[in-house]
Amino acid sequence: MYPLGEVIPSEPQLEQEFNVSKITVRSAIQELTLEGYVEKGSGRGTKVIRNSTASKLSKWKHFTEILVEQGHRIEKKWFRAEIIQNDADSEPYRLFGEQCLCLERIYYLDGSPYIHYTHYLTPEAGPIGLSDLDAQSLYELLEERELSLDKLRDEFGVAVPPDQVLHALQLTVGTPVLKRLRYSHDVSERIIEYSVGYYNAALQNYVVDYEM
Repeated sequence: MYPLGEVIPSEPQLEQEFNVSKITVRSAIQELTLEGYVEKGSGRGTKVIRNSTASKLSKWKHFTEILVEQGHRIEKKWFRAEIIQNDADSEPYRLFGEQCLCLERIYYLDGSPYIHYTHYLTPEAGPIGLSDLDAQSLYELLEERELSLDKLRDEFGVAVPPDQVLHALQLTVGTPVLKRLRYSHDVSERIIEYSVGYYNAALQNYVVDYEM
């Protein structure tokens, strides 16, 4: 355990000390940051700001992990990966300009279409092929291309999806669903990813599970 106020070793040092990958180290630091154990400072390293487990909300699991543990079968299918021209009045245009990389995928819950995601990425991320996405995760690919994510922001609401998304999720026209927006930035606050997800919450509630 590192003392309060101490700067923890650098990422390469942690990789060597624990014999793990760069992705594993960065994921662990990101989780510790979200849980309030460490604080990242540009050019100052990562400092310990809490080293006890006083918080009851100190452990969390990804949504799909919870569903799998409950006995559900989760599958995903990528079906689009291309550079697109953004409409001038769209959010991707505001974030990335005239062009960006667009990826689309569907998550299936026990064989039924459940979540539709459209990911808009900085053009620097491309090109990415569907075979690349089948071989590894999107965020692993971004890491390999030296596009490391430092800060994520999720927004939730309720909305009626576009017609093509309703069709993909096998929903009738006008059906409202849970909508999730994600904004991902690098350490320099530059936007790397903007994603729009639609969840058929009538099929399965969105779950956040904390261990006390």
